[in-house]
Amino acid sequence: MAALASLMLKSRAGLSIPCQSSLIDSVRFASKKAGGSSKNVGGKSPGRRYGFKKQDGNLVHAGNILATQRLMRYHPGAHVGIGTNNTLYALEDGMVRFTKEVYIPAPRSPEATKVITKLPKGAVLYKTFINVLPTKQEGKFKLVDMV
Repeated sequence: MAALASLMLKSRAGLSIPCQSSLIDSVRFASKKAGGSSKNVGGKSPGRRYGFKKQDGNLVHAGNILATQRLMRYHPGAHVGIGTNNTLYALEDGMVRFTKEVYIPAPRSPEATKVITKLPKGAVLYKTFINVLPTKQEGKFKLVDMV
């Protein structure tokens, strides 16, 4: 009964009668509201910077990266190589040229069955090729230089 009386006499500031036990002294109230956990963490990574690195008409040196891509959006043309991650790069010094060429897939390829069957009749497929025109021409005639 004495313990119950001491609990009722205890004020919020912690003042109590001298015969109070040490168990009651250890009771504390929360000073801050409990915060919730955040669920939307992440998603702050920078972009991968895919796309053209050199435009049509730019002068490039051998080894310059022309375009980076995840899928095969641009295809290698003349004097252009392709890396393991589909990066297109120049094989020779020269001028960059973009061309669109008609694409006809092999008759029984998976691309033909997936793509061609969904196109309307008579539609033509085009693919973009990146070419490098070399600055030094091999096998030029002297007569052409004089003209």
